[in-house]
Amino acid sequence: MNPEGEYFSRRERWSAKEHLARQRFRRIGNARLAVGLTAAAMVLLIVSGDLFSSWWLLVPLCVFIVLVVWHQRVIRERTLAERAIRFYTHGLARLKDEWAGAGNELGERFRQPQHVYSEDLDLFGKGSLFEMLSTARTAAGESALASWLLAPAPRETALLRQEAVKELRDRLDLREAIRLLGEDVRASVDADSLAKWAAASPVKFPAFLEWIAPALVLAGIVTLVAFLAGWIPLWPFLAVLAIDFAIRFGTRLQVAAVTGAIDTPAQDLNILVLLLERLEREEFQSPLLCQLLGFLPVSQYVHHLKRWVELLDSGDHLLLRVIDPVVLWRLQVAMRIEAWRQKTGKGIGAWIRGTGEFEALSSFAALAFERGEWSFPELTLDAHALFEAEEMRHPLLPHRKCVPNDVALNAGARLFLVSGSNMSGKSTLLRSIGLNCALAWAGAPVAAARLRIAPVRLGASIRTADSLQDNRSRFLAEILRIRQIVALVQQGAPVLFLLDELLSGTNSHDRLIGASGIVRGLLAGDTIGLLTTHDLALTQIEGGVNVHFEDSIDDGELEFDYKLQPGVVSHGNALALMRAVGLQV
Repeated sequence: MNPEGEYFSRRERWSAKEHLARQRFRRIGNARLAVGLTAAAMVLLIVSGDLFSSWWLLVPLCVFIVLVVWHQRVIRERTLAERAIRFYTHGLARLKDEWAGAGNELGERFRQPQHVYSEDLDLFGKGSLFEMLSTARTAAGESALASWLLAPAPRETALLRQEAVKELRDRLDLREAIRLLGEDVRASVDADSLAKWAAASPVKFPAFLEWIAPALVLAGIVTLVAFLAGWIPLWPFLAVLAIDFAIRFGTRLQVAAVTGAIDTPAQDLNILVLLLERLEREEFQSPLLCQLLGFLPVSQYVHHLKRWVELLDSGDHLLLRVIDPVVLWRLQVAMRIEAWRQKTGKGIGAWIRGTGEFEALSSFAALAFERGEWSFPELTLDAHALFEAEEMRHPLLPHRKCVPNDVALNAGARLFLVSGSNMSGKSTLLRSIGLNCALAWAGAPVAAARLRIAPVRLGASIRTADSLQDNRSRFLAEILRIRQIVALVQQGAPVLFLLDELLSGTNSHDRLIGASGIVRGLLAGDTIGLLTTHDLALTQIEGGVNVHFEDSIDDGELEFDYKLQPGVVSHGNALALMRAVGLQV
């Protein structure tokens, strides 16, 4: 299947539907106006001359009601079409590598400056891996996707995710249907807060309220109507009202506990209900999908909770505030919400987490569908650090512009010492390896023709920065990050480390001694890694295999081939770059 052709044809079909809906919208609007003017003219004729019966007004009234209902249906059709057009337009933008800054969610809330590789590899933010990947509609889906990118999964889990992603890869109809659900907002339902809410201690209401509250409501309405009709005096109604106030006062703490607890975790349940209803119509084969969605069907239960929360929110209406002492609105709704929580709520956290993980898998499936040239990595059983890639690319760079490279880090070549001039591709190589490693152990496809990788922990020092607020220099930030990587090695797990311009913030003498010591310490464990440098003295570090990137100058213009080559780079381009920008050197 050609993803670009499929996206384009579907977008065109939805564009045609949207155009037709707009035409119908205008025609119905004109018809409503005509019917309204006709009705107004009839009213004038009836009042002025009594030319015909006023019953004839029912004809334009009925026509007007039909047009209003039809109008709302057309508005919904137009909204769905507009939403589908945006879905496929965004998909085409990803295929054309024009997605940066246009994503639904950048993942800013998941940024962790102290994480051992997150900031270095551009996992979150504008133009990030998260922005390219995420198609989630719920906060739980975004959280699942972010957590998978931030920490490697066990091999068995990653393989199960791969199998699930392969099943979802070609189910474009399902992804389209999910995108059309609800409004163009992201549900902020949080699985953890709902799970805590569901597991909290029961709020106990007196048992007799189950029957006495409805009885009091009925008694209040009957006595009030009877008084207004002149059948009984006012005091029976006042007696019922006094009992109502006593009950409201006696249960005020329980009602406050229920309504206060449900206010935050149960907001924005609409998309969740629609998503659950849609998934209940699907059948899945992969073990992970069957396990994640094994709790279905539960949409009716979540719908009940959503309805009770809506009724609770409606209690803020002025009319309900006035009649609440008679109908005990908030008390009765609070009792129903608490009964739902104790009977059904125990599983809602797991339902939302399962749905969120499905959304994360669906994000990977969209990537696999759109990037047919990518592959699923071979996750080896090898207990030692290993990373062997063929035609590996940077996942965030346009495929047609990104130059592929082969990289083989294993027992025979544990350390690459990468030399090269400015802008030749050294840092890009590190990020390519790091991002593909993160994708591989998240269960996603990778930007390589083939990747064989062992279960390694990832650590990177590529984009360390100083901090005035923390009173920390760039050099201090770098060595603190290196300490984090060393700590991973000391834990005994295989580690893949990526070090860019190691110790560039100090003098050449200290740099060589410090870098040599750091590398010896890292290689003492089960590690593989890369170290990039401009300082050719570092290419002599023991235990490293020298590779480099070349550049050339043609008619005063720097040219790079971005191909990794063996050996140490033979020249630099710093002076040429300075002259190119007009500096006299």
